[in-house]
Amino acid sequence: MLLALSGARGEAADVEAGRRKSAPCAACHGADGHATIPGTPSLAGQPTFFTHWQLIKYRDGRRQDPQMSPFAQNLSDEDMGDLAAFYAAQPPRARGSEVDPAKVAAGRPLADRHHCTSCHTPTLIGQQQVPLLAGQDLAYLQKLLRGFRDGTASDLDGTMTMAAKPLTPEEVENLAHFLASLTPAAPR
Repeated sequence: MLLALSGARGEAADVEAGRRKSAPCAACHGADGHATIPGTPSLAGQPTFFTHWQLIKYRDGRRQDPQMSPFAQNLSDEDMGDLAAFYAAQPPRARGSEVDPAKVAAGRPLADRHHCTSCHTPTLIGQQQVPLLAGQDLAYLQKLLRGFRDGTASDLDGTMTMAAKPLTPEEVENLAHFLASLTPAAPR
C-alpha cells in the first residue's frame, strides 16, 4: 500500500482520488502522466516519494515555475500524496525523442562515470526520492542537466549539482541523448 508522505497522519494515498485531482495537470503532463509538450517531464511511473517531494518544493517556494508554483501552493499533503500515488501507478513509456545515435553511444559511459546509475538505479528507472530518467523528454533532460551544472537548478542535498558540475556542454548533450533513448520500465 502506498503511504502519503504527510508524516504524522500516515494515511494511505488514494490512487483514484489522485486521478481525479490530476485533471489540471493533464494540460501539460498528459491525462495519464505522459506529457507530449517538449521540455515538459512525463510523470507516469515516477517514484511516489519523488513526485510528492517535488510538489512540496513547489508549494513551499523552494522550486519555482510559472505554471507549477501557483498550482502547488493550494495542494494539501493529502492532495500531493494522492497525485504522487496516481502517477506512480501509471506505466512509464519512452517519449520518443529524436536522438543522435553517436551521442547516445558517447553518453552511455557517462551515466556510470558520473554515478547516474548509482542513485537512479542501473536501468535509470529511479527509486524513492530519485526520479525515473529513462525515456524522459530530451529537451527536459538537457535543460535540467544544464541547470544542475550551472547552479540554476537545485536539488535536496546537492548530489545532482555535484554530479553535473564537471559535465562539459558536449557531455550534457551526450548524456541527455543517452537517457532519452532508453525505454523505461516501472520502478519496482
